[in-house]
Amino acid sequence: MPYLRNPVLPAGTLARTPQPTLDAGDGLLLRPWRAEDAPAVHAAFQDPVLHQWHVRSCDSVAEAADWIAEWQRCWERERDAQWAVVAPDTGRLLGRVALRQILLADGVAEIAYWTVARARGRGVAARATTALTRWAFEEIGFHRLELLHATGNQASCRVAGKTGFALEGTKRSALLHPDGWHDMHLHARVRGD
Repeated sequence: MPYLRNPVLPAGTLARTPQPTLDAGDGLLLRPWRAEDAPAVHAAFQDPVLHQWHVRSCDSVAEAADWIAEWQRCWERERDAQWAVVAPDTGRLLGRVALRQILLADGVAEIAYWTVARARGRGVAARATTALTRWAFEEIGFHRLELLHATGNQASCRVAGKTGFALEGTKRSALLHPDGWHDMHLHARVRGD
């Protein structure tokens, strides 16, 4: 059965070119993940804060290497797009920012991020989110970007507010964490906001 409209973004929109490096300015670079990032990803996931707000753990450098290999494949499949957030002068890992749950035909994706402990409180997540949002809207042509976080995660709520993602509501009991079901805030931006 044919659709009554053309896709917002056709298949191949992302995969037709290599994943870009994005200069966020102000001391941040968003670049594709590299195999040599595995020890830094493993170290980041030893942080109790990531355990509190994320549903995965990373038990070894080998597991982190597997994640990175999967993140690299996701670009080609146009399902997710993951970037390492690094200091441009040292290459030191500061965090991760991603487009997840990509639906090209609808022009929709979800923004996700985390930061390493030493980078928190420095605006890293907000600056990386701003750079990725700008790229997704202006360079690629997405129509809507969503941002979800546990309602108890006030730091993520502040990032959403600082980056112009309006709070649209609460998804009740929407994500199962090790400590039980979490309500999730749904924030979003639409192209042109």
